[in-house]
Amino acid sequence: MGESPAATGTASPETTRTYEEREGQLVTPARRWAADGRRRQSGGPGARRFAATMALLVVGLLGGCATPPTDPDALAAFKEANDPMEPMNRYFFEVNTAADELLFKPLAGWYYVALPNFAQDGIRNALRNLRTPVVLANDLFQGNTDRAGDTFGRFLVNSTLGVGGLFDIAARMGMPYHDEDFGQTLAVAGVGEGPYLMLPLFGPSNPRDLAGTVVDTFLDPLTYVGIFTNVKNIGLATTGLGLLDDRARNLKTLDQIRKGSLDYYATIRSLYRQRRQDEINNGAAPAGNAALEDSQTSALPAPPSVSFLAIKEPIETAPTADVR
Repeated sequence: MGESPAATGTASPETTRTYEEREGQLVTPARRWAADGRRRQSGGPGARRFAATMALLVVGLLGGCATPPTDPDALAAFKEANDPMEPMNRYFFEVNTAADELLFKPLAGWYYVALPNFAQDGIRNALRNLRTPVVLANDLFQGNTDRAGDTFGRFLVNSTLGVGGLFDIAARMGMPYHDEDFGQTLAVAGVGEGPYLMLPLFGPSNPRDLAGTVVDTFLDPLTYVGIFTNVKNIGLATTGLGLLDDRARNLKTLDQIRKGSLDYYATIRSLYRQRRQDEINNGAAPAGNAALEDSQTSALPAPPSVSFLAIKEPIETAPTADVR
């Protein structure tokens, strides 16, 4: 009693099966195959862990979204801020600020103290000269041949008379520096900015500018230097040096903004969006806005660049109240 047909030798070759005891049941290979198939359909442990991780990410993103207010005035301010993911953005802003206080701000302070002003200016000029291909490409993409001519002329003059870009001789000859990127090119083409984003360690941005940064990386010849030569990480090194120089130039300015702001996060957000719009307009007042025709929009604070608190140009004046 209890012996399987295969053990007694009474089963025919066609029906002979291997039996195993599992919780009081006899499991045939066919049943085992069916059970394995159900496990394959469920994706296995790895797939289940991946699905669980994605679910947590979705929940986190949904939890990081701000709920639109019902009050008309508050709703108008909510739309003006263009920050539907404000809770999550504020969290990353605090992370970035802590990282700046612990690491980047001290490094920038040492850089500022160790190097004289003329050396810092030479570094900035050289980095700007290296960025010429990106600026020139976006000048042409936007159909702005006059600015493209200035960019090309600056490169020729500063690369030769300026000793590889260390000295900005072109600015003295009436060709001042201007910056362009693919995010601005997309804006000129009519692409909307999308919601405001505070990226971990990369700072203020939006989907349009984030996509533009990716394209600019491919437009930059330094990206390919490490691929075709033995010089590795040159693009990363120049980016890091540029961010360090930017941060050092704004040590006091950012401290003033922080002390004078009722809401530091909201102030940085407002300054970023204002300056970004100023760059898109090439420093000109928006068409049809008479109130801004005589204002100096170029004096607005420059937006934090790749680094979350690095600013491309020193800020001349700091706001004394929250700007939402």
